[in-house]
Amino acid sequence: MPGMDEAYRALETHFGYKEFRPGQKELIGAILSGQDVVAVMPTGAGKSLCYQIPAAVTEGLTIVVSPLISLMGDQVRSLKEAGIRGSYLNSSLNPRQQAIVLERALAGWYDLMYVAPERLQDPTFIAFARKAKIPLVAVDEAHCISEWGQDFRPAYRRIADFAQMLPKRPVMAGFTATATAKVERDIVERLGLADPLVVHTGFDRPNLSFIVREATPAARLSYMGRFLAQHRRESGIIYCRTRKRTDEVAEALRREGWRCGSYHAGMAPDERLFAQQAFVSDDMPIIVATNAFGMGIDKSNVRFVINDGLPLTLEEYYQEAGRAGRDGEPASCILLWSAGDIRLAHFLIDQTERPDDFSEQEFQQRIQARERLLGAMIGYAQSTTCLRKRILRYFGDAAELPENCGSCSVCVPKLAELPAARTSSFGRGGRSEASDDWDEGADDEELFQRLRALRKQLADERHIAPYMVFSDATLRAMVRRRPKTEEELLAISGVGQVKLERYGEVFLHELS
Repeated sequence: MPGMDEAYRALETHFGYKEFRPGQKELIGAILSGQDVVAVMPTGAGKSLCYQIPAAVTEGLTIVVSPLISLMGDQVRSLKEAGIRGSYLNSSLNPRQQAIVLERALAGWYDLMYVAPERLQDPTFIAFARKAKIPLVAVDEAHCISEWGQDFRPAYRRIADFAQMLPKRPVMAGFTATATAKVERDIVERLGLADPLVVHTGFDRPNLSFIVREATPAARLSYMGRFLAQHRRESGIIYCRTRKRTDEVAEALRREGWRCGSYHAGMAPDERLFAQQAFVSDDMPIIVATNAFGMGIDKSNVRFVINDGLPLTLEEYYQEAGRAGRDGEPASCILLWSAGDIRLAHFLIDQTERPDDFSEQEFQQRIQARERLLGAMIGYAQSTTCLRKRILRYFGDAAELPENCGSCSVCVPKLAELPAARTSSFGRGGRSEASDDWDEGADDEELFQRLRALRKQLADERHIAPYMVFSDATLRAMVRRRPKTEEELLAISGVGQVKLERYGEVFLHELS
């Protein structure tokens, strides 16, 4: 079995980092030693790397169970950019293409394969899996296995059965960003994990600012317009609670001249796919969406997430808000709500249909549980105490925070007001992992924008998303350090050997 030396080499070669983030080293070490794991890590903490590194250094094919097939292509392209051989198998491929993927997988073409949970019950796939060498089954969005999680998906319940069908049981790994203690116990039990290593890296996201404003739907639109006017160069997501409101907000913003897409389940599949791809590729900086959008989106430069209306649970809210600032740079999470949202939330819970396999007593218990979850969400919206602490307490995170967190609208009320216009992203309330030699005197917005334009050009040529080339944090580090040689460029966090060979020359030319 490969060890941590190989893992460190893969980390630097493929991803350009010299050190693992909190929790990653422990999880990867356990997987490589043959131990099951559960990782509860906030969005942006690097969960996917915990199975991508083992896949890169271990002989055989790692299976990654992922709930959204629409994102698998992006995930595989991102891996290819890092020099890891990824593949996916889903209904977007015709039968002949699926057969070719399976043939190549058996021939050793791939390190990793993404599949939907339903695929694990397909007889053809089971026959393939019994022939393949599968050292690891990684379950992404593992909270979907629990009916107490916000995205329950029954097919997740049969993942353990699939693992038992294989000639040799693989290491099993569950990954989630939001799991209460009950959901975590469900993950361990229903995946059939054997004495797993459970790692919590904490739920705090220091680079995120949390803002709550009570406002009518009309006032929210006004706030959004003024906020966007002061964040013209930034990318963000606006979540709405209904399809109708999604269309209303998107249309209102377009009338004001904003380039924004919309995304909800009532749209045609090709329309949703177009909007998603335009947003991920930075062709459309703003997307207005229901909660049908976002799970698994790896776009790292989302600078704000606005919730137009009250989510049903804090888990749902924190997962949506957590899609901001994945690159570690400062980002804003804004909740706009009104009393009407509370009435709508109660109505939606009341309209829940009883599943066939639930008794009336079980169903009523579930309704009561959802009302309690809603109560916690309402408590957050109406909170007069630190919003960051309230989130951490809800998830059982005992992290010590100062009396004033300095980055929520309760501790710093002026955050709820619209800030002064900002044209530069440099020098804001935080530091990225890439900017460990912070030097405000070296900030150069014009150069940063040139690097962004170069990144966009290269990404379009390769038909990939810009963040797959380099993150904003890495570009900012380039601006601050001004590398002149390949060795100096390679020393920047996020620049690995693979990307140095692919992009180093053109970026060094732009920096010269």
